[in-house]
Amino acid sequence: MRVALHTRIRPGKESEYEQAHREVPPELVEAIKKGGAHEWTIWRSGLELFHVIDCDDYEALLASLAGLPVNIAWQARMDELLEVAHDYSADGGGKGLPAVWQLA
Repeated sequence: MRVALHTRIRPGKESEYEQAHREVPPELVEAIKKGGAHEWTIWRSGLELFHVIDCDDYEALLASLAGLPVNIAWQARMDELLEVAHDYSADGGGKGLPAVWQLA
């Protein structure tokens, strides 16, 4: 399944956000993969961030990450940097962007 998300960086936090993503904890990366994600790409246009995640089951992925200390710490860090955040809790699975058009 493919999921698209939108988030927004707090003004002035662009460099910190990009630096944080150059240093994603290996334990978190491994947990994301183990949770069923095959690919996760984030694009940035100014402060706007667009994520595309290819995974087996997005709700199951979020549930697998929800209680992990490394994920809890990462989400707290992202809350400092993001003005518009996505709900990465187990309840956030249905909150992706709706598809409007797709080249088939």
